[in-house]
Amino acid sequence: MTARTSPAGWVLRAVAGAHVVVIAGQPVFAGVYLSGDYDSLRLHALGADVVSFVAYLQFVVTIVVWVRLRRAWPFLATAALVAAETAQYFAGLGGALWLHLPLGVVTIVALVVFVVAVWRRPLGRAAVDA
Repeated sequence: MTARTSPAGWVLRAVAGAHVVVIAGQPVFAGVYLSGDYDSLRLHALGADVVSFVAYLQFVVTIVVWVRLRRAWPFLATAALVAAETAQYFAGLGGALWLHLPLGVVTIVALVVFVVAVWRRPLGRAAVDA
């Protein structure tokens, strides 16, 4: 019997992929802003709102994956990502660049690792010991 990815697994893959796409724009907008185009700060702020929305959407999807597929690791990893992105968001609002910049790098790397993990193996229902 071949393991297959369930519809909930495909939704998680799609949302996590979208999450990577929207978060990838953030360093670009920040870099353009830091090179002197001060209007890019508005795009960076708008991007932060979009990234946060997609992160919370991913969080909800991982709850569904946990309940339907009995896989807790995507939820736990996403909870850590959402916590980091929330800290990142408020560090940026508060102007704490000493935290905002390195936390942004770590968050992007962690999200890419997460996306690789959800695409590596099928996301079907986990076996339960009898």
